[in-house]
Amino acid sequence: MADAPLTEREHAILEAVIRTYVETAEPAGSRMVARRFRLGISPATVRNTMSDLEEKGYLYHPHTSAGRVPTDLAYRLYVDSLMQRQPLTARERGEIRRQLESGGEGAAIEHLLRRAAQVLGLLTQELGIAVTPRLDEATLERLDLVPIHEAKVLLVMTLRAAGVRTIYVDVPAAIPPSTLASVARILNERLGGLKLRDIRATLPQRLRASAPAGEPGAGELLNVFVQGADELFTSPAAPDTDLHLGRASVLAEQPEFSSGERLRGLIELTERRDLLQQVLGDRAGDGLHVTIGVEHGNPALSGFTVVTSQYRSAGLQGVIGVIGPTRMPYDRVIALVESTSNLISEFLA
Repeated sequence: MADAPLTEREHAILEAVIRTYVETAEPAGSRMVARRFRLGISPATVRNTMSDLEEKGYLYHPHTSAGRVPTDLAYRLYVDSLMQRQPLTARERGEIRRQLESGGEGAAIEHLLRRAAQVLGLLTQELGIAVTPRLDEATLERLDLVPIHEAKVLLVMTLRAAGVRTIYVDVPAAIPPSTLASVARILNERLGGLKLRDIRATLPQRLRASAPAGEPGAGELLNVFVQGADELFTSPAAPDTDLHLGRASVLAEQPEFSSGERLRGLIELTERRDLLQQVLGDRAGDGLHVTIGVEHGNPALSGFTVVTSQYRSAGLQGVIGVIGPTRMPYDRVIALVESTSNLISEFLA
């Protein structure tokens, strides 16, 4: 039945039902729709059309109410065909920029995404989500070697658009400062401007016969980098820092989560970081992506919509967005998500 084309009247009434339900969280009745939207038809005609839409799979009839509620199919049609895209005003974009620029410290990209998830959640009243990009595509701008004590050296890597990363490197013996400086110069000459994945793949060839004469321990230190390339030149972020969530308490205030069962489902979802990382990880390269209810193919997400947009800069890419109930103001949420992802790309650049 859902494949049957809708008439102009059915489109208008379906949009009216969706807008009413999104704004009120209450099933939409025919009288309310006829009165609010001035469609030029009687409540009886609205009621008959709503019955037709129910038969076609776009509305359903809660047993406790005389009104009707949109289905996931209705929201999909709304997002794809009925929704009027409303870009944010310059003032709204400026407010998002100000919020992203404020507060906190930490590695540049992690802090920015953590802040973005919080800001996006507050602005949309949904659960903000963001994923740190894989750093395999990050470009090494420079590295420094800092002596810690005789058995350790600190490797400080500056990555384009991804901030500074530090890794402790075990060394076989104390390394003189002059040797550290010479080895750092060689590493910068041979590796600077390369992506981390390319460094790992080609490091032995690039450092072959590179030990400077007269620098004690240089050969041994360079060999440490060759042997440890897979560990040293990879994403040093822990897996549990890849995913950033806003405040679930914002989403918990929505009417959908007034019951204990629905609220428990929300809490359990926020604890399923593996599931959320998988859902968001599958969206890399998709630009704007809206997945509604049953489209997820996972019962844990059947009551939720996920709206994400891709950000990218200097070879890095990831996603930022929100999770919320399927009843959401899609036009507003999509505009906020896209503007935030554009600002993240700008900041990283």
